[in-house]
Amino acid sequence: MIETKHLTKKFGDFVAVDDLNLSIEKGELFSLLGLNGAGKTTTIKMLSCLILPTSGTATILNKDLLEDSQYIKQRINVSPQETAIARNLNVQENLEMIAGIYGISKDMIYDKVEEMITVFSLSEVRKKKARLLSGGMQRRLSIAMALITDPEILFLDEPTLGLDVIARRELWSNIKKLKEKTTIILTTHYLEEAEALSDRVAIIQKGRIKAVGTVAEILNQTNTNKLEDAFVLLNEEEHTI
Repeated sequence: MIETKHLTKKFGDFVAVDDLNLSIEKGELFSLLGLNGAGKTTTIKMLSCLILPTSGTATILNKDLLEDSQYIKQRINVSPQETAIARNLNVQENLEMIAGIYGISKDMIYDKVEEMITVFSLSEVRKKKARLLSGGMQRRLSIAMALITDPEILFLDEPTLGLDVIARRELWSNIKKLKEKTTIILTTHYLEEAEALSDRVAIIQKGRIKAVGTVAEILNQTNTNKLEDAFVLLNEEEHTI
């Protein structure tokens, strides 16, 4: 679904993403795990055609990132780090609005809205203005809005940032259900989140990939027993596997 070769992004003299080489398979939930400022969001922005790479190449859905960006944009969606909702519209109106923007036919909008409300357990708040929702409900709505177009690839940028433990676990449950039909690329700095949700993890530090694999593979390669220990080890400059 996604393959990058030497993908790099610079802002002036600052290298945000450095020589990124990744291959992500159909149906995977793939996590980019790193500290704040590690380059996770910049990577998402390049792969979702929001910013151009400085150098390197990427193919998404077997299409070139630069030459076929319009084709790619029609088949992916992004739930950004900042909750993307219209605060003065209610839940149902937000979903109807985004369905209309993406050109879903009027006779299909009702079914798609009902599907998202059911999947994300939003029935009880469907008529509630988005600004009055809890943080967890707002994130659910934001992800539902990104999914209403049935994207083949969904980018989730720090989806549980700022949520309490209960809201985070509830959103995890929703995300796990999405794995059945959507390829998901998730960024996070929560070790527990990466371990609970991911098929594979890439640990990124200062724009460079330090390790890629299942959690078990990373633990084996670093000779550690916990992802936390592997993460700390790999965030030391000299360690890469």
